[in-house]
Amino acid sequence: MQSAIRNPQSTIRTTPSTLLEDVKRTADLCVKCNICTSACPVVPVTDLFPGPKYVGPQAQRFRDPGEPSPDHSLDYCSGCGICTLVCPHGVRVLEINTVAKAAQRARDLQRNPVDPHQVRNWLLGRNELLGQVGGLVAPVANFAMALKPVRAVLEGTLGIDRRAPFPTFRFRKFRDWFFGAHQREKAPTPAGAPKVAYFHGCATNQYEPEVGRAIVAILEHNGFEVVLPDQVCCGLPMQSNGDFASARRQAYANIEKLLPYAGQDIPIVVGGASCGLELKSDYQEILGIHTADARTVGRHVYDISEYLWLQHEAGRLKTDFAPLQRTIPYHTACHQKLHRIGQPALDLLGLVPGLTISDLGHDCCGITGTYGYKHEKYEIAHRVGEPLFDWISASGANLAICDNETCRWNIASQTGVRVVHTVQVLADAYGLST
Repeated sequence: MQSAIRNPQSTIRTTPSTLLEDVKRTADLCVKCNICTSACPVVPVTDLFPGPKYVGPQAQRFRDPGEPSPDHSLDYCSGCGICTLVCPHGVRVLEINTVAKAAQRARDLQRNPVDPHQVRNWLLGRNELLGQVGGLVAPVANFAMALKPVRAVLEGTLGIDRRAPFPTFRFRKFRDWFFGAHQREKAPTPAGAPKVAYFHGCATNQYEPEVGRAIVAILEHNGFEVVLPDQVCCGLPMQSNGDFASARRQAYANIEKLLPYAGQDIPIVVGGASCGLELKSDYQEILGIHTADARTVGRHVYDISEYLWLQHEAGRLKTDFAPLQRTIPYHTACHQKLHRIGQPALDLLGLVPGLTISDLGHDCCGITGTYGYKHEKYEIAHRVGEPLFDWISASGANLAICDNETCRWNIASQTGVRVVHTVQVLADAYGLST
C-alpha cells in the first residue's frame, strides 16, 4: 500500500494564495452541494446542529464582524474536520467554523465573564497546566479523579461530564526520562548520524511517556540522533475552546523554538495527529499566522508514521521485526485524515510478519479533543462514537490502535480495551525496551 506523502528532503510545499489566506473567504467557493453535511458525524445524531454547510460557508456570508451571532447551533460543531476533507471545491469549512466559534465565545465572555462554562473552557484549554499540577500529586490526583462524587462535583460546577475519559496523571515526565541519560538504555550515536527533532506535545510529556519512549527507541534503532527542542503546548486545546489570543502566543513560542531546526533542514516529527496538524497548517490557516517562519516550520513537520514510511520507501528503515501473531483493530482519527498523507501507519504495520490489522473505517470516535468532555455535548459525542465502540467490543480484541491521544482515552474508556499508538506496536515488533 503506497501512501501519498512528502519527500523529507524537499522543503517545497504549495502555499495558499494571498486571496485565500483568510479562510473565511473560501466560503464563496461553496456551491451548496451538501457533501459536507452528508459526511458530518454530528448531524445524524442530534437536531441541535444543522450541519457544517449551514453554520459554515452559508452563515459566513451573512456574518457582520461588528454584530453578535444569533445562532449558537454553531457551538455544536465538534471540529472533527471531515467537512473540509470531503469538500470538492476547497471550502475550508472546519476553519470557517472554528474562527466563527472563537468570535462568538469572545462575545459571550464579554457579556458574562463568570459563566462556569467559560471557566471550564479555559481549564480544558490548559492541558499542559493540568498535567503539571496533577502530576505533582499524581497518586492523590488519580485517586480523586476516580471517585464518583468528585466527578459529580466537576459536572455540577463546571459542566465537565462525570463520564469523560480523563487520562492518568504521571509524576515522572517524558522529558525527565529523555534527559536522564543514566536512567535509560541508549545505544551510542553513530558518527554523522542524521538528526531528527521530536515535538512530543503535552499528552506524551504529561500523561503518556511510553509513547515518547517508543518513538525515541525506534528512531535511535534506525540510526537517528533524536534531539528534543524546547517547546510548549501546541495551542490546539486553547484554539478549540475559542481562546485564539492564548493559542497564538503558544504558536509564536513554538515557531521560535522550532525554527532553528527547520532552518537546518532537520525534520520535526510529531506523534500526536492533532499536534502535528496544528504545527503543519493550523497556525497559518486558523490562527492566521502567515509568516515565512510559520511556513518554514510547517514544511518540516512530519507525523511519525509518515516519516518512518518515507524512510522505508527510501530503503533506510530497518525491517528486523519479530513476528506478532495477532489481529488488532485500528481506528484512524479524524485529524489524522486531515494530514492528507494516506495511511502510513497501516503501511508500517503491514511490514510486521504475522500481524493482521483490521481498519475499522469509522469516521469519528466522538471525543474530538475536548468536545466530548462537556456535559451538554457528551451524549452527542457518545452517539457519534457508538458504532466504533460496538465494533471493537464485538471483535473480542484486548488491544486496539489509534494515533491520537484523546481518541485513545475515549475508546479505552468506552470499551475497556487497551488502546496504544502505532509506534508502541512497532517497538514491540523490533524487540525494543521502552
